[in-house]
Amino acid sequence: MNKCDQCIVRQLSSLKALNKDEVVKLANSKTTYKIKKGDSIFEEGEVTNGVFCIKDGVGKLSKLSANGKDQIVKLVQSGELLGQRSMISNEPANLSAKAVADMEVCFIPKTEILHFFNNNNQFSMNLMQSVCEDLKESENDKIALVQKTVKQRLAETLLQLHDAFGENDDKTLKVQLTREELGGIIGTATESCIRLLSDFNKLDLIELVGKKIMLKNIKALKKMAE
Repeated sequence: MNKCDQCIVRQLSSLKALNKDEVVKLANSKTTYKIKKGDSIFEEGEVTNGVFCIKDGVGKLSKLSANGKDQIVKLVQSGELLGQRSMISNEPANLSAKAVADMEVCFIPKTEILHFFNNNNQFSMNLMQSVCEDLKESENDKIALVQKTVKQRLAETLLQLHDAFGENDDKTLKVQLTREELGGIIGTATESCIRLLSDFNKLDLIELVGKKIMLKNIKALKKMAE
């Protein structure tokens, strides 16, 4: 059995407020899944009936736009909880969650989470704070989409990928997104994203190593992102 008390999700999320008995309850109620790259954890409009803990791997939260494009809202990694807002508001998921790299995910049923919510003040406080932070992040992203140029958003996204997920031994970004996914994050067409990457490459800000991306001038990228 995977030990919930030593799990990274517990250390980094609202679950850290649970006491020993609650952690045992948590461990007995959860189901663990392996999600292959490209597969879904849940789809937009689905009733999730619980929360998902990301134990390992990287996922993307996205929304299908009116023209059928996948707009990536956020990348998530180990230590994070998914589905908490729709569980509290009692609504279907408003985003889809898919694996960008192979993932290990635990599912905790809503009944257990609500039990902790009703009986542990610190847990409910942490959960609400986490939901508020998500909302604030979402507002900031909306503002950035309006106020920043596509070039600024690409520089910012590349830096975020570097800071959040690190790099491989060959200095390329550890999380490899397709050009389409990168376009989806910065809110532009795939072709425009490819052109921008090519421009960044010519300016020696990055180096394109096949499908991989290496950041060559972080200082200049930061200046561009401002």
